Amino acid sequence: MYYTDRLMLAREKRGMTQTELAKELGIKQQQYARYEKGVNIMPVTYLHDICVILNISADFIVGLTDEMKPLKK
Repeated sequence: MYYTDRLMLAREKRGMTQTELAKELGIKQQQYARYEKGVNIMPVTYLHDICVILNISADFIVGLTDEMKPLKK
């Protein structure tokens, strides 16, 4: 599973739309949709913010684990 699939899965599991997540990131929905589709490569700078917003470990997004663990605090 690619990181693009994991982004979508994590977002949907948290009950967020692309529009809601994009707004939290300060970008347009169309731009975020391109990241999930793999049309554009997501800048690594968004990884931290997405993990915080979705309360999910970056390990899941980058494929180091298949378990969606919350962030360690």
